[in-house]
Amino acid sequence: MSASRDSRPVYSTESGRLCSKCGQPLDGCACGASDGEWVPESITARLAIEKAGRRGKTVTVIYGLPRNPAFLKRLAQELKKACGGGGTAYDDRVEIQGDHLVTLRSRLQSKGWTVKG
Repeated sequence: MSASRDSRPVYSTESGRLCSKCGQPLDGCACGASDGEWVPESITARLAIEKAGRRGKTVTVIYGLPRNPAFLKRLAQELKKACGGGGTAYDDRVEIQGDHLVTLRSRLQSKGWTVKG
């Protein structure tokens, strides 16, 4: 198997995962910051419980978040761990499986965010 000209390393034992664009460690990558919307310091999050279109399953949805994929992915990961459930991040929202309205409200308010709903 030969290496292509466009191949770059994606992992280093010294620094962990590497950016696919610039080859720098993900923690110090500057090109990843340009992906998506800027994340403001004060965020107003809207919470809702949804069942429609989910075969009766309850999902807690957090709306009104910045459209930044890296930010949403980290937030979803943190909230899933806090609630002990599954979930996912979409364009401008995070969905957590189950009715975790109280847990998510307190978690988001502890970050200094304004929470509605």
